[in-house]
Amino acid sequence: MIALNNDMNDAQLQKLPIAIIGGGPIGLAAAAHLKNSGQNFVLFESSKEVGANILSWGHVNLFSPWEYNIDKVAEKLLRSAKVEIPNKELVPNGNEIVNQYLKPLAGLKGIKENTHLNSKVLAIGRKGLDKTKTFGREKLPFSIQVTEKGQFKSYSAKAVIDASGTWHNPNPVGSGGIFAIGELENRTYIHYGMPDIKGKTLETFANKSILVVGGGHSAIGSILALNSIAKEFPNTKIHWVLRKERVEDVYGGQEADEFKSRGYLGIAIEKLVNDGSVEVHTPVHINEIRKTINGLLIRGTKQDNLFLLGGIDEIISCTGTRPDFSFLREVRFEADSFLECVPALTELIDPNIHSCGTVRPHGEVELRQKEKDFYIVGMKSYGRAPTFLMATGYEQVRSIVAHINGDYESAKNVELYLPETGV
Repeated sequence: MIALNNDMNDAQLQKLPIAIIGGGPIGLAAAAHLKNSGQNFVLFESSKEVGANILSWGHVNLFSPWEYNIDKVAEKLLRSAKVEIPNKELVPNGNEIVNQYLKPLAGLKGIKENTHLNSKVLAIGRKGLDKTKTFGREKLPFSIQVTEKGQFKSYSAKAVIDASGTWHNPNPVGSGGIFAIGELENRTYIHYGMPDIKGKTLETFANKSILVVGGGHSAIGSILALNSIAKEFPNTKIHWVLRKERVEDVYGGQEADEFKSRGYLGIAIEKLVNDGSVEVHTPVHINEIRKTINGLLIRGTKQDNLFLLGGIDEIISCTGTRPDFSFLREVRFEADSFLECVPALTELIDPNIHSCGTVRPHGEVELRQKEKDFYIVGMKSYGRAPTFLMATGYEQVRSIVAHINGDYESAKNVELYLPETGV
């Protein structure tokens, strides 16, 4: 920890570390690039281990093989340390991403010493200057307040890369992006994200009436997992609520998808819908969740008519996630008004238009904020858009670190190959 007064000169400022918020794939890729270029950095991860958000869905297979999930500079550092690199053609699950890639990367010399676990960032600002003051702002270090293993600490940094993600901040079940009546009171019956249906939470879902809410790949994966346990537990009943006009809209590219694992989901869910293994309710907007003696009663609207669904035991909510900006209150940052993404990305990633494979490469130029040397990257840079891929985030931080190092030409030259979805 470095104590400073406010009249720091540029030479002193440049000796400070770059702060990285988040110990997931993108935060650790930023650490790898900074280590590789000789830049001093400090990384804050709120959980007790790196990749904690991924471990919460560690049982789930990714769409993409290892080729798209390992940052190139991180791979170079791992190879130099004689760490075995997984077969690039295999498709890993979340646990494998953490155990075979992120933990070895975080354990490398030069990264491990600068990684602070159990360190939750409370606030970021300019040292001694609130957000309303402009004069001399860019010459001041960032001040980062953290609770580290239960103790309050303050750090100074010359730049900040926020890679804290969005997974820990799920959207509500309720329609319109707000909580349904009774959603908070009945949260013990609601599972946000992708629970381990065939493993740790099997007893929770076996022989129960389950409602899955959402129209994305997470919802499809959960339904397929529920269907697999229904073979052993035949009283398992699956309901699926979507806001989309047609269930066919979620099938995706199927055989035409260049990621075969992603295409398989569309093929498999279409089969389940067609053979009646899942009861589909669409388009439905949920307004209320009420506990009754017969289970949960779901109330909403379906094509302007009243929708009622009773006898539900558990709800799996796969309605997406949203960014948390609460600790950035003293930073001059901007977010798009409807996607909550970095503003320059809005037209590139708008999920009403784009899929994962149609987002063009982008880097430091698009990600820079009004607050000099402050960046939001990774899934958080996409706000509520669900189309982020790790390879995109790796190119983001490569470009940003190149800019910080003064290699402006490399920072501008962004390149990225993303396989087509077939949609």
